[in-house]
Amino acid sequence: MPRLLILASAALLLACATAQAQDTVLFFPTIRHEPKDGIVRLYGAGGPNTAFGKVADLWMRQTGNKVEINAGPEGTWSKKAQGDADIIWGTSEQSMTAFLQTYKTFSSDQVQPIYVRPTVSAVKKGNPKGIQGFDDLLKDGVKIVVTEGSGVANTSGTGTWEDVAGRLGKLSDIERFRRNIVSFSTGSGASFKAFGDLDADAWITWPDWTVTKADVLDAVPIEAERRIWRDLNIAVAPDVDPQAKEFADFLVTPEAQALMRT
Repeated sequence: MPRLLILASAALLLACATAQAQDTVLFFPTIRHEPKDGIVRLYGAGGPNTAFGKVADLWMRQTGNKVEINAGPEGTWSKKAQGDADIIWGTSEQSMTAFLQTYKTFSSDQVQPIYVRPTVSAVKKGNPKGIQGFDDLLKDGVKIVVTEGSGVANTSGTGTWEDVAGRLGKLSDIERFRRNIVSFSTGSGASFKAFGDLDADAWITWPDWTVTKADVLDAVPIEAERRIWRDLNIAVAPDVDPQAKEFADFLVTPEAQALMRT
């Protein structure tokens, strides 16, 4: 077998093994799920945690029960969640489906969509490029950041940019948009960092980021005909304290939804 072919085969095997390891490294089969401790513990990706926090503060004042919210990249909370999570949230349906492969106490029939939000173009504060819509993102010299799972991470941003760019069925839109991408960042946190580090002009993301980072970001709506919507969802474990289910029910009340919209 030629040397180059041997090296290519070895690289492919290594890549497959690495991907498999990354898919399974977060699951710890020896951890027992024991969430009944009187505290409602939520886990999920960063972004929506600010809205969850507002709802939790209101509910705690009303009931006297305690809520603990754990947010960020999955690797920072995964092991703990497998032991004591009452509720996990997904920032999209595909994201929750991936979570269910790791957090095996939870199942698909427990998943409840609780909020839906659209993609937006995040731009620099003050919008110095004057970006008003999708067509402006296709202009020469515009630098765009997009969020992807890259085959190794679970993020709601995966595929959103191509859904927006390809929404009208024009291959040329995807081609022109792709030429302007300066970073395919793995996860929203990495995207936000890349946006600053690369002095980018736009980032296809969700409204919660432009709210929580309002000091440096503005939101430009994406036109209705191109706009992509994905939901925020939760799953409640079957073996939790009653107050966890009560908090889950509270999340879909009008007063909680009003806070979610902020």
